[in-house]
Amino acid sequence: MNLFGGVISVTGISYLLMCIFAILFVGYALGRITVKGVSLGDAGVFIIALLFGALCYEQLNAQVIITSGDTTVHYLEEALTLVENLGLILFVTSVGFIAGPKFFGNFKRNFKSYVLLGVVIILAGGLAAAGCIGLGEVIGYGGTIEEQDGFVAMIVGLLSGSLTSTPAFSAAKATVAEEYTGLVSVGHGIAYIFGVIGVVLFVQLIPKLTRANMEEERAKLVVKEEATKKSFTGKLLHLDHMGIAAFSLAAILGTILGKVKIPLSGEGLSGTCFSLTTTGGCLLVSLIMGHFSRIGKVSIMPEASTLKLFRELGLVLFLVGAGIPGGAEFVANFDPMYFVYGIIMTLVPLIIGFIFAKYVLKLSLLNNLGSITGGMTSTPALGTLIGTAGTEDVAAAYASTYPIALIAVVLVSQFLIILF
Repeated sequence: MNLFGGVISVTGISYLLMCIFAILFVGYALGRITVKGVSLGDAGVFIIALLFGALCYEQLNAQVIITSGDTTVHYLEEALTLVENLGLILFVTSVGFIAGPKFFGNFKRNFKSYVLLGVVIILAGGLAAAGCIGLGEVIGYGGTIEEQDGFVAMIVGLLSGSLTSTPAFSAAKATVAEEYTGLVSVGHGIAYIFGVIGVVLFVQLIPKLTRANMEEERAKLVVKEEATKKSFTGKLLHLDHMGIAAFSLAAILGTILGKVKIPLSGEGLSGTCFSLTTTGGCLLVSLIMGHFSRIGKVSIMPEASTLKLFRELGLVLFLVGAGIPGGAEFVANFDPMYFVYGIIMTLVPLIIGFIFAKYVLKLSLLNNLGSITGGMTSTPALGTLIGTAGTEDVAAAYASTYPIALIAVVLVSQFLIILF
């Protein structure tokens, strides 16, 4: 296939697609294994993607190439980034549409709780990171890095990975000195693994340990819709019968919104900036479109079957795209002590957030866990929680806490770098 004067290896593309489908097949099979009512679910796909990356990344990279004359370019990293971003857009846009009809009523009722919980979770993660910095100083930094600035960069990378937060990861790389950006990347990769799996297991174990009656918990999620809008009884115009056009519009607008940058420090856009990113932008736009569901007589709400399919497909594509390079990076840079630090920075905010939501904010179990997934900015955990809860209404709690946590984790990451 000719493209811009080069030749794309069709075999490489086919091989990559075959590997992706193989990971999905084996990952789903692993996720179905249940031990005392607890399973990995979609996280099984992530584990298989990690193993594949650890064992086969170089072999796959050798196949996925573009050749032009005597020049050979490997583009596996870019291809996997595309898979990851496509999955992320499909998933969060679906979640926004699903949560949209009940989001604003739920958010209005629990506004203070969502804001407080999002802040508490991220502050707990930040304090855990600060504690790890102090512990590292006592025991000799817990690894091979001797300079404190380098160690702090590693810890902040671990924090962004433990919270699976791409915005915090980007902000940390932009804030540290240039020679330490690689350490931020290494830390993020090391902690990301438990950051995904830990929260996925947490949202399954808590209902088991508390012996929750899921039917009763689902009933507590019901939000009575405010009768402020007149019902529309006419026939709506659908651009297509599955609602893919409306979905595409939300993805386009959300991606554009996510690119808007707000300067936080430095001079203009050359300094550190905050943005919603594609995740936050698509989530916000789809929430609004899902809430209103139509513009005049034109429907802007995809079919429920479309949203369920895109949500699941998007999640597993995201896990594959992130898991393959994550597995390769994990093996190349693994240090046991840093892995322990990452576990601490995942578990501390999880436990503190859950206790705070239950005993201080008095949130119901599913509102609590939905908010936890948003506060931990954990996309895979939300997918697991929806299956565990047996209802998609938990997405409203996720969507309410997520923006607060998104902003807080960026600020906390930068504060840690400045402070230490």
